[in-house]
Formats: sequence, structure tokens, C-alpha cells
Amino acid sequence: MAMQGQFFLLGAVFVTFFIICWDEMRNVNFPQYMASSQDFTHLKLRQAHRRRIIRELCSANSSLNFPGKFKTLDQIPNRALDHLIVDDHHGVIYCFVPKVACTNWKRVMIVLSQNLKAPNGAPYLDPLDIPIEVIHNYTVHKTFNKLWRRFGRFSRPLIHHKLKNYTKFLFVRDPFVRLISAFRDKFASTNEDFYRYYGSPMLQRYANISSPPDSAQKAFTAGIRLSFTHFIQYLLDPQTEKKNPFNEHWQQMYRLCHPCQIDYDFIGKLETVDEDTEHLLRILGLDKYIHFPPGYENRTAEDWERDWFANISVADKRKLYNLYETDFRLFGYDKPETLLHE
Repeated sequence: MAMQGQFFLLGAVFVTFFIICWDEMRNVNFPQYMASSQDFTHLKLRQAHRRRIIRELCSANSSLNFPGKFKTLDQIPNRALDHLIVDDHHGVIYCFVPKVACTNWKRVMIVLSQNLKAPNGAPYLDPLDIPIEVIHNYTVHKTFNKLWRRFGRFSRPLIHHKLKNYTKFLFVRDPFVRLISAFRDKFASTNEDFYRYYGSPMLQRYANISSPPDSAQKAFTAGIRLSFTHFIQYLLDPQTEKKNPFNEHWQQMYRLCHPCQIDYDFIGKLETVDEDTEHLLRILGLDKYIHFPPGYENRTAEDWERDWFANISVADKRKLYNLYETDFRLFGYDKPETLLHE
């Protein structure tokens, strides 16, 4: 009997110890699980909200009107579908917008498609291993425009099929901050291609320099630099797009990705890129497979707008807003009221 009593007492102590430990574990893990579930619910609601804004503004009942709003997908020229990168392996379509983390997303798409081989002959597995000089090489990526070049008029049914069945996503950014970023990248440094094709003509037209130096390096050495004000004048000049469409780095985002014709499954924003990227990779089932490249050390900050636009007249800032209003509204960015009334 004494032995039975000892076993009973030992069992009671063990059960009590187990209950205490279980309660401690539950108190630690349960809030974490709940936080994770709540975060994921929040992210899903965020996506639903972003998609709803686009759907409502693209409807015939919306007060927002802009060129191409009521075009069908088949009325969009094939060359205008060149920003849609297709990965048939995973059923993913990415519309890249320059100055919105597109370098890193192109890296990811190269890894997913496995259509680019490393020097050892094997496909790249780590996005950061891909040489920077090939990331933006047109020949590396499979786009809808390439599909058209290969299959001609038979490409349209294929395009419709992929758009219906693949997961489609894009990333966007505050339109004015994107313009600042484009200017910093292409004109505040010695980018010879952009200087020759855009910078030098802008200096002639808006800075009254009849014979600008023939290279960006010579111009910088001579203290001649294109100003942000000149760049804005160029964007607002009605003659600009009569000669050529805007370059992709400052072309309106809706013109690159056609959100009224393509029902995107996911709309990410640079302002929430870390959360959005993690959410998207989880949706695609790739969160354990792909590590999105970190960091934007030189990213243009949203709170720089006031300083950058300080020398732009209120009238020109309002014209610029009108030029990019569709991007502001479709992608849920607030109208910069303070900036437009200073």
C-alpha cells in the first residue's frame, strides 16, 4: 500500500508539473500564433482594399477618366505589354515598374524561371548571385511582347489563358517620390546614356545652354548640371510626348501595367515592401524557397518631397499632379494637398 501511495504521489507531481509547463508554453506561444494570424488577416484585408480601389475607379460609373481606360486588353499594342514578365514554371506574372524595387524582383523572376545559367552551368538559386549587368537585359526575361513575336496573332489566346490562370502582381510607389528617385538615379549622377538622350536636350531647351558638353562627365566637371526644375519642365512640356512617349522610369505606372485591363491578384507598395513581399511569397508558396534581396540603402525618402519641390511653382506642382493623378488615385495614394498649396 505504501508503494502504491508513493507511485500515486509521484504521478500527481508529474501531472501537476506537466500542467504548469503546458500553461507556460501556451502563454508564450498562443499570443505569437494569434499575432501571426492577425497580421495575415490584416495583410489580406489590405490587399482586398487595394484591389477594390482599382476595380471601382476602372468602372464606367467612376468619375476618374484617363486615356485608355475603356480599352480592352486586345486593343493594347503588344509592345505595351513588354513590362509583363512571365514565369511558366510557377504560373506567375510580374509587371515591373522602374524605380519600384524592380531590380530585386527581376532577380527573383530569373531564379524562378531558371532560364539563366550561372558560370557553372546550373541555374541561379540565389537572387543576389545574379550579375547586376544582366538583370535588366531584355533578352533574359520572357514577356508577352516576346510571346507575340514568336506566335504572332496566335499569341493573344495564350496571353488571355495565362492572365486568367497565373498569379499576377505588381509593386507601385508614391508617384512624386518615384519621380525624385528617377531624377536622382538618371541625372544627379554621371549616367552617360541618359545625359546624351535626355539630359543634353533638356539643358538646351530649359537651361538655355545652346551647346552643352558632349558627355555627362564633362558637364559635371564644368559645373553644369540638370536641375530637378528642368526635369519637371520637361515632363510638363506638351511637346515632350509628341516626339516620344515618356521613358519607362517616369512613365505613369498605369500605362506600364494596365490595371483596368488586367485584374491583378496582388498589389504591393514600396512603402510596405517588407510586409508585402513576405505576404506575396507566402501566397505563392515560395517563402521557404526564395529569399528576397534585402535593403534599399539609397532609397528616396517620402519626407524629401517638400525639399525637392521647394523651387517648383504651385501652378507647376498642380499640373504635375494632374499628369500623375491617375496613378495617385488608382493605387491609393493621398493627394499631396500641402505640397499643392504651398
